[in-house]
Amino acid sequence: MDPYTERTYRRRVHAVDLIAFEVKVRETDLWIGAAENLESEARDLVFEARHQVESYIEVHPGFLDALTPYAEDVLAPPVVQGMIRASHRVGVGPMASVAGAIAEYVGRGLLQWTDRVMVENGGDVFLHLQRSVTVDVFAGPSRMSDRIGLAIPARAMPVGVCTSSGTVGHSMSMGKADAVCVLSRDTALADSAATALGNRIRSQRDLEEAARWIADIEGISGAVMIVGKALSAWGDVELVAL
Repeated sequence: MDPYTERTYRRRVHAVDLIAFEVKVRETDLWIGAAENLESEARDLVFEARHQVESYIEVHPGFLDALTPYAEDVLAPPVVQGMIRASHRVGVGPMASVAGAIAEYVGRGLLQWTDRVMVENGGDVFLHLQRSVTVDVFAGPSRMSDRIGLAIPARAMPVGVCTSSGTVGHSMSMGKADAVCVLSRDTALADSAATALGNRIRSQRDLEEAARWIADIEGISGAVMIVGKALSAWGDVELVAL
């Protein structure tokens, strides 16, 4: 299997100031780093987040398969409302943001017990640390894969760093980008925007137009796009060689 499916990329995480643990609840598979082992607390938060989404889908089954923005609903639970808002900002279905939404819900919830936390959910990451961090960009078959990182300063946190790909992983993408990484204070928005941006990239020729599109989305601080040998970056991002 590829490193994404097996989650072997998690073995490359170097965080000596964090206690690492994993939490798995059905489809949700989280790698979490915190000041102490908070596995029980994190599991409870995962169940809370999933219950909000799953109970909403039971009553509104169209929410699960919608590929376009879902109707706003003031009665929806908080996680679902965040997903709906994100879908409207970038023009995709609400489930495009579920991984990022759950990562942030768990991460912010854990801040009751720790002053630093990192939650990774299938390539979508919520960061709230007291120091700078470098996020490895995995781009599948591209020769740039694992050779480029995003340097994120402490002042930029909390922040969501979310990735979509048309060549790696199980996420639905209509594009052909090897990797699209998006940064935002709103992790659900970063997740949705990564999907929407990736959908627009079918070849290297699309990179310039894709960068112009993401620049117009309020709440996005930066983005990196990789297609084969080509790379394009926009916004407040610092790339470093790994």
